[in-house]
Amino acid sequence: MVTFVRVAELGSFSAAADLLGITPSAASRQVKRLEQEIGVQLLQRTTRQLRLTEPGAEAFARCRELVTAAQGAMDIGAQFARTPAGRVRLSAPKAFARRVLHPHLLDFLRAYPEVDVQLIVADRDIDPIREGVDLVVRLTTAPPEGLVARRLMAVEHLLCATPAYLARHAAITHPHDLRAHSCLSLGEHARDHHWRFRKEGEDEVEVVVDGRYVCNHSEMRLDGALADLGVACVPAFTAREALDDGRVVRVLPDWTLQGTYQGHAWLMYPPSRYLPPKCRVLVEHLLGALAGSGYSSAGAKGTRGATAHMSS
Repeated sequence: MVTFVRVAELGSFSAAADLLGITPSAASRQVKRLEQEIGVQLLQRTTRQLRLTEPGAEAFARCRELVTAAQGAMDIGAQFARTPAGRVRLSAPKAFARRVLHPHLLDFLRAYPEVDVQLIVADRDIDPIREGVDLVVRLTTAPPEGLVARRLMAVEHLLCATPAYLARHAAITHPHDLRAHSCLSLGEHARDHHWRFRKEGEDEVEVVVDGRYVCNHSEMRLDGALADLGVACVPAFTAREALDDGRVVRVLPDWTLQGTYQGHAWLMYPPSRYLPPKCRVLVEHLLGALAGSGYSSAGAKGTRGATAHMSS
């Protein structure tokens, strides 16, 4: 049943075999044996993909519940351990991991010498159940259903540029002034160069911008700004150090940048009646650290909803 669940989740005998530490042929034999025991075909096999049959989908849902329950039974020893111990696998987007999480993880490792952390830095959405990750961080307006979500901090985007760039170019006192400037944008979607602004007492303003450097990574856009290439749109956490030491200054600080790339950083994990102590102490450490970090206010309320993913 475990093999069947992993094959169905990953859509591949070879991927499931790698995860389970067996050969693909052994994984195939185990699924065939389960089909013989149940008396129905669970998977439709083609040269390109695997697909659950109708009875296979029903069996998958029930088998997954059993696998989750079995894993919970195996974790009982950890649940009642007095001292948190073991390895926690945590994934997070690259810029957020480097700029926000990394310093707090070093503090955590000093505070909990029996707990190890494996930080997986990746901008793609990692499924904690399929990929065996304990905790995942996502930047989104709403976390997905099926996971416990703890709100770490708000994520705000802002505009910044170097004093040298601003000294050589026309003043920027209104969003419309950006039309005369090189603006460093994300470039993942057609409207990423349409910047919308809001200011109290003013009508919302939309400006179509252009620039010499378009990049879908926030740290690289900041590097572009630091190279005097123009005005960059970046998350506040990415620009914080450069703003603090004066290498860049905020552009249009009285205006709020609107758009898809706003929301919160969420710390998420699969639902379970008991969260292992090693994970629980890391969750509480990050919630506490970011609540007082000065990045933004943080919350700790679990939430479910439709995902609207934000790129780094």
